[in-house]
Amino acid sequence: MSAESRIVELKLELPPAPKPAHVYKPVVIVGNLCYVSGHGPLRSDKTMITGLVGRDLTLEAGQLAARQCGLAILATVRNELGTLDRVQRLVKTLGMVNSAADFYQQPTVMNGFSQLMAEVFGPDHGVGARSAVGMGPLPGNIAVEVECIFELR
Repeated sequence: MSAESRIVELKLELPPAPKPAHVYKPVVIVGNLCYVSGHGPLRSDKTMITGLVGRDLTLEAGQLAARQCGLAILATVRNELGTLDRVQRLVKTLGMVNSAADFYQQPTVMNGFSQLMAEVFGPDHGVGARSAVGMGPLPGNIAVEVECIFELR
């Protein structure tokens, strides 16, 4: 099943593709690789999920923030490529979690993003290499920021 069909089947609501607020490109394509700049947990109403995971937000709320980063990335990639069906697979993800000093479950937070990609692109093509690290602070106190690389068809 195509990624676009999965979006419809899963009834996913993608936020509007965010516009760059600074000097960078949201997507750069080199050969058949699509490099996606860091995205925050942008909601459809254009607000961000903010706070420190492990202090202001629970683990579960952090996972939802990571998932929301994924939805924002999908919106950007679709905006750039015209369709998500051009994506062959997710290659690499870097997840940055705005963490309390004593919070150590960043990989579990990032499962919110990874599970979404597996739902959209399938368990083989939606799961790639991944790093999950604690950061602080993140811009605008966002809860999670994610960047990734996709292989294109």
